[in-house]
Amino acid sequence: MRIPIRNYFRLKLTNFESENQLILYFMPSFRDKMFVVIFGTDTKAGKRFDIVLLWLILASVLTVILESIPQLEQDFTSGFFILELFFTGVFTIEYFLRIWVSPKPKNYIFSFWGVVDLLAVLPTYLIFILPNIHFLMAIRSLRLLRVVRIIKLVRFIKEANTLKKALVSSIYKTSTFLFTILAVVIIMGTIMYVVEGAENGFTSIPQSIYWAIITITTVGYGDIVPTTVLGKFISSVVMIIGYSIIAVPTAIFTVEVARAGNEQKVCAKCKHQNNVNANFCNNCGNDLK
Repeated sequence: MRIPIRNYFRLKLTNFESENQLILYFMPSFRDKMFVVIFGTDTKAGKRFDIVLLWLILASVLTVILESIPQLEQDFTSGFFILELFFTGVFTIEYFLRIWVSPKPKNYIFSFWGVVDLLAVLPTYLIFILPNIHFLMAIRSLRLLRVVRIIKLVRFIKEANTLKKALVSSIYKTSTFLFTILAVVIIMGTIMYVVEGAENGFTSIPQSIYWAIITITTVGYGDIVPTTVLGKFISSVVMIIGYSIIAVPTAIFTVEVARAGNEQKVCAKCKHQNNVNANFCNNCGNDLK
């Protein structure tokens, strides 16, 4: 009995430069070929598939954006509808193909990308499934969820892996920083509530905290402003604090991105340093998994 090609991914590969070369060495079935095309980003067929899908995602998102313009929606209603049916059909086929070729379909369906792929097509089908006139306006708003297709673009950006690692690595530092800022705005908001009072627009502590947030972020809408000398002094201090802390999260994230980008795998056999995404040593060919 022929073993499914996808099972060879679990082998210790020593005579092949990549897993996809191992697949091509055997006689794959149509399902195996589709697996390489859809998930094998380092093959020609896989790259072509990704590029076509990339342009389709961009075109579909652009269609949603243009459809939101009242004049265009009125003049090209049927055109937008046909385009939406086309894009929905393509992404539906892609979604079910990914389920079909996945070694573990359930893992894909409930994964982040599986949910994104489902949300990319679900709003259009809801219009047909629930056409009740009383709920039509509410359901139409769900069509805006089609814009989540743009999240699918991240799948094709290799650098997104580095950003993901940097975000995960810096999450504790960033969380500590955010809690510190939260404490500052609560304290400053409470002080301003006491100093300025309701007669100057600071009607409650939540309202005063809102003022502190827009001031410390240097947005300054101007809908609430201090009028007393002490209030203006406190406001100046809050703005200076805002400028002094604005670079902190940027610095934290930049350091983590640099660390993630410089990560390397060291070969246990020859001690050669390889790229973090490498599966085999560039020097001796040893398996790095």
